[in-house]
Amino acid sequence: MGLPLEEWFAGELTAPMAPVRDDARPRGLLGRVNGVAVLLVLVDFFALLVMTSNAEVAAPWAVVLACALLGVRASGRIYRRRLMLSWLQDLPRSLATTAIAFAAVSVLLLAVGWPPEVLLQLKAGLFAFVAVSEPARAAVFAFGRWCRRRFDRCDRTIVIGAGQVGTDLAEVMLRHPEYGLRPVGFIDAEPQADRKLPAPLLHDDLATAIDRLGVGTVVIAFSHAVDSPLVDAAVTAHRLGCSTLVVPRMFELHQDGPDVERLRSYPLLRLSTAPTARPTWWIKRLVERALALIALILLSPVIAICALAVLLESGRPIIFKQVRVGMDDQKFVIYKLRSVRQTGVDDSDVRWSVAGDSRVGKLGGFLRRTSLDELPQLWNILRGDMCIVGPRPERPGFVRQFSAIHELYWARHRVPTGLTGLAQVHGLRGDTSIVDRSRYDNYYIANWSLWLDVKIVLLTVGELCCRRNR
Repeated sequence: MGLPLEEWFAGELTAPMAPVRDDARPRGLLGRVNGVAVLLVLVDFFALLVMTSNAEVAAPWAVVLACALLGVRASGRIYRRRLMLSWLQDLPRSLATTAIAFAAVSVLLLAVGWPPEVLLQLKAGLFAFVAVSEPARAAVFAFGRWCRRRFDRCDRTIVIGAGQVGTDLAEVMLRHPEYGLRPVGFIDAEPQADRKLPAPLLHDDLATAIDRLGVGTVVIAFSHAVDSPLVDAAVTAHRLGCSTLVVPRMFELHQDGPDVERLRSYPLLRLSTAPTARPTWWIKRLVERALALIALILLSPVIAICALAVLLESGRPIIFKQVRVGMDDQKFVIYKLRSVRQTGVDDSDVRWSVAGDSRVGKLGGFLRRTSLDELPQLWNILRGDMCIVGPRPERPGFVRQFSAIHELYWARHRVPTGLTGLAQVHGLRGDTSIVDRSRYDNYYIANWSLWLDVKIVLLTVGELCCRRNR
């Protein structure tokens, strides 16, 4: 059965009221689908069909043009989720991405030696595409605003901070449903008793409230409270797949930008979605598993030689197994070549570092310096327990200890752990600052991209080749 019409144009698909569960889970893929964005993609497909059907151009050229156009417009965030459905506001971005795509295809045609007549057809195609797509986009935006107002199926929203700013924002949402937000509650650790709120004050923790109320958006409005709980709230919303909007300090002077939404006169910074919710994340996982399989095959002689050396130096077991904490605090068994001689006491779960340990022999020291002891973790990557790039996994006892002492250490478990990471390529290996590691790991998650992963891999290779031990 299809979804009701009003569900598609609420700004996103919203879930019905759900009972409280003991564990909150991220929303599924359908819960993040944006109806307006889907229509904008369909409009561009239709415009491409109209354009190519009237042009006498070879089929390969049409395919290249369509891929370039959709790719550039997608990277230019033409199909993004948005509060303000304004065609005029989006027109400069739309025309710019269209021009860039057609310019790129024109350069490609000149490079391969196509005749000038094709460039004339390309110019005609440019005007045809704009003539078809832009009026249709204006109609989609108008239809989306009408559906938001008519059906009142806006995105359920929790406002963090019940001060003056948060109250004003909630009232604007209620007066202007065309922005696609409907406040269902406030969360504030220190609410003002005499303030009348346009939505109920929730006494749940944020994760429970998101799950119970089917919330899709969290708006963080600063108040008299300190910022630390607000950062925790942003990370929690991010981890559960909610759209997160933040009111900046001195918002009256804040300029518009690529990640700035407007709720009437209020600027809201839209935080990026969780890396694991992006299509490029699945490209990362697919590529990393393929590379892990290839590396295991190619490096199997090296692993076998190292294993034989461990056996001759200190006997069995050759493989060291240890429980580590991965994504969403899930435990898994990590595999390494044993670099520490066996004794009667196993203190691996309570001893933080083996630097200077007499049990580490010459072979063990060599394996650790060259990171050859970590090659069996390629099996963990192939199984899906880890990634090639990500925060390094830690033991459960130390995770509990560090999470209790260091703010946002727990937040580094929003993505799978990795064989190497941003902290490691900046010299944070072994007995180094946990605070700095946590900051690098959370920076990595907040700024994740495929290129950042490639950069970290290249830096890791440089670290291994130069054997820097900072």
